[in-house]
This record gives sequence, C-alpha cells and structure tokens, in this order.
Amino acid sequence: MSSRRLTALKVQQWMKDWDKVDFDTKELRRKPDPYFYLFTISAGYLRALSGIYRRTTEGGLLRSADLSIQRRHDEERSRKIREFIKYGYPWSELNAQKRASGEFDDLRKPGWLPTAIVVNILKKGDVRRGKSVPDAALIKVRDSNNGSATIELPSSFTTGDWALNHDEVPPIEVIDGQHRLWAFEERLKSDFELPVVAFHGLDISWQAYLFWSINITPKRINASLAFDLYPLLRTEDWLERFEGHSVYRETRSQELVESLWSHPGSPWFHHINMLGETGLPEKMVSQAAWVRSLMASYVKSYEGKRISIGGLFGSRMGERKDVLGWSRAQQSAFLILMGQKFSATLRGYKGDWAQSIRKGTQIKVTDKDPAFLGPHTLLNTDQGIRALLHVTNDLCFVQASELNLSEWITDQDAGAIDEAAVTTALRSLEAQPVNSFLEEIANQLVSYDWRTSAAPSLSEDERHNKLVFRGSGGYKELRSQLLQHLLTLQDSLSDFAANLMEILGYRE
Repeated sequence: MSSRRLTALKVQQWMKDWDKVDFDTKELRRKPDPYFYLFTISAGYLRALSGIYRRTTEGGLLRSADLSIQRRHDEERSRKIREFIKYGYPWSELNAQKRASGEFDDLRKPGWLPTAIVVNILKKGDVRRGKSVPDAALIKVRDSNNGSATIELPSSFTTGDWALNHDEVPPIEVIDGQHRLWAFEERLKSDFELPVVAFHGLDISWQAYLFWSINITPKRINASLAFDLYPLLRTEDWLERFEGHSVYRETRSQELVESLWSHPGSPWFHHINMLGETGLPEKMVSQAAWVRSLMASYVKSYEGKRISIGGLFGSRMGERKDVLGWSRAQQSAFLILMGQKFSATLRGYKGDWAQSIRKGTQIKVTDKDPAFLGPHTLLNTDQGIRALLHVTNDLCFVQASELNLSEWITDQDAGAIDEAAVTTALRSLEAQPVNSFLEEIANQLVSYDWRTSAAPSLSEDERHNKLVFRGSGGYKELRSQLLQHLLTLQDSLSDFAANLMEILGYRE
C-alpha cells in the first residue's frame, strides 16, 4: 500500500431506533452514513490535510480558523502535549533546572497517544463558508466487500509540507483532537502515527454534537466553556431545550455587562448599577436589566419561530448559517465600540432634544453627557438600553455577510473582563468595515428624541406620547419607533430599517 493509500477498517454502527431521529438538511443535520472508518496516518500528514498551520491572520481567514467548525487553539495546551510526547510523564512536568540536574533521568517515559483523533472527511460538494474542497484536494474513500476500505489521499499530496492556499477548504475537519495535532512540529518525527476515527461527509451540526458528547457529557466540563470551544453549539436546538444551554446566554451576558462596567474605554464605565442598590446619587440601569437586554438582543438565538432575526453572539446567520466564533474579548470589544460611536456622536450633536436636557441638568457635559447618562434620557433607562442593543444588533445581523464579520479574527482567546485583550480587540475592530457602519448607525440614531416623559422641557402632548414607553410594552414600542425614525430619514439605512420592520411585523 503506497503512502497515498491508507487501509481502513469500516465500522458499522447504527441502530433502528436512530431512524426516528429528526434529520434535517436545512439545519445542517442531514442523515449520516451508518458507519465510520478506523485507520492510522502520520501526524504531519494529518496536520497538512486538516489545514492546521501556524496561526496567522495574514492574507485572510484560514479555513482551519473557521471557528464554527473547529475549536479555537490554546497554544499552552498543545505545548504541554508536545512535551509529554517527547519526554513522557512526569519528566514533561519538570522545570529546566531539574531536567538538567540528571537526578531525574529515570523519570523519562514514552509519550504514547493511543486515543483516536476524530475527524470528518469532506465529500465533493460539501460547502464551508460558501466554498468546497478543490477537486485536486479531495480524499476518496473506496469501500470493499470484506469490511475494509481504502482511503486515497489527494493526487497532489506528496509530503507533510503539502498545503492549500489560505482561502481554500482543506479535505479534513478535526472534530476532536486538534490540540494533539498542533503539538507536532517539524522537529518531531514525521513518522509518528496517530489513530483516526473518520466520518465521511458528516454535517457540521452532527460534528458539534459529537464534540459535546465526547468532551462535555462524560467529563462534566463546564457547559458554558463548551460554547466557546465550539461556537456552533450556541445555536443547536437540541441544546436549546436542555437546561445547560441557558448557561451560555446568561453567564455570557453577565460577563459582558461586567466588562462594560469595568473597562476604562467603555462609555458605561462605572455607570451600571452592578449590585442593584437603591438611593444612588446617580441614575443607573441595573446589571439585571442589562443582562436581560443582552439576552434579548446580542446573545439571543432567534426572535421567534417565524422571525429570523437572531443575536450576533448567539445565532446562525445568512444563507450559509454561519456562527461567529468570536471570543468573549471580541464580543465585549464590539459592544464597547458600538457604545463609543454612539456616545461620541451624541456628544457632538446639538439638536433640540439633547440641548434641552443639557440645559436642565447640573451634570457638566465635559464630565458625563446628560443626554447620554443623565436622569432624563431614555438612553439611561432599561427600555432605552434594550432598544439601542436591539437596533444595533439587528442592523449588523442582517448585514453580517456584507460587513465580513466572520473574517474578524484575533490571536487571543481571552475573557470579556481581560482588559488588555479587550483593548487589543478594540484596536483590531476599528480597522474592520463594521467600524464605519456603527458610526453610520450612530449618526442617524442620535437625531431621535431620546427624552423621557419626566424631561422638564416637554410639552404636555410630548409628555403623553413618551408615556407609551413605560412597562414591558415599552421595549417593542421604542424599538419600532427607532426603526421608523431610520426609515423616515430616507438615508443609507432606510432600506435596512424597512426590511427589519417587515421581518418583525411592525408594518401593516
């Protein structure tokens, strides 16, 4: 058997009861083959065929960085595996001084990796990010009658140095074991073989399910962590009905609110009532209200069964149903940048409603703009925060493909309250197309009259009209009025606003 042809064992694994499973091609969950394959392959070969190269953002998004399919890489984890392979345990855990002393030489052991890497071999026509594997890079799977199969590597494949262009789809997707592959570098022997369990043409929703069942269910790993490791899990309906899935939306929202409160670059820096205290000298929206608003906007799944507006951080979007694999730091940076654009634009806005609020308050504009954070602006209320989050999320959601949101990747996989990581992500985001789009949204939204019904300068009719925002019905009403405002401006966002109003059922 040549190096381009691998012998595999065909494993039949299917039960009649599984035919009752809800298979759905539209939900990226088409019915899989009733078998998978077992074989061994050089670690270097598998790395190359999986598109796993040294992490870089130069030249665009690598298919291996397509985070809705493959996990974000933790270099430290791969480094530890690399050390284990070379020295075994416990030598791999020793520091350099102890290794050099010679006293512990008897602790060196083989670094076996007997557990299988779980992968999916893409079939001709399988689409990822709108593209398929080039014909010359396809892997052919030929079944035999004796329960075996032959795995034919691409005709162009020669060595572990083989690589596709950065924008091409590799023929193999790693479902579990990516960090073990990252552990292999040139200095390790290229003939080190790894056992592989390979599915053929497995839809990506099933890949997310496999990752969950392998890594989360038996090991009791924090469920919230799983949604970062495998972003596609954020949108799985079978998890939506499972109690653990709410952990992602609620804990993520809480962490994002803490970031908005604690990051010095946030326009809400130290201006969120984190403890729900009463009698504060300044009016502030509570943390609980912020969390509910984020869960209803950026971190939601969908508006409803018939309304396909989802959250940027928690839904599939577009015809390809992509999931943004943004880290928590990236999500935080996006919200901060949105707030920065709006608050900065508002500070320079001299319209009547904003000026009347500024004249009627003791807060200095140089300190905190009363039109943004004062006691008489809707932007400093539960309803106003939710409306701002809704409209900015909705506009970016429907324009996600055009804004290339999925192409924004960073090298850091950090939390939302990692100030340095969020700051780095902010600088990176400012170079993205969405930066000017958020500025455009802010420029148009500031001209809406954001005064509350308690604003001293309102006429009686104006005050009466503002009372509609009180209570739970105020969320929908303010969101609707903001979209109507964008529509009446007859500007660049008018068509998007009209589309959203139709989707949401706000127009008769």
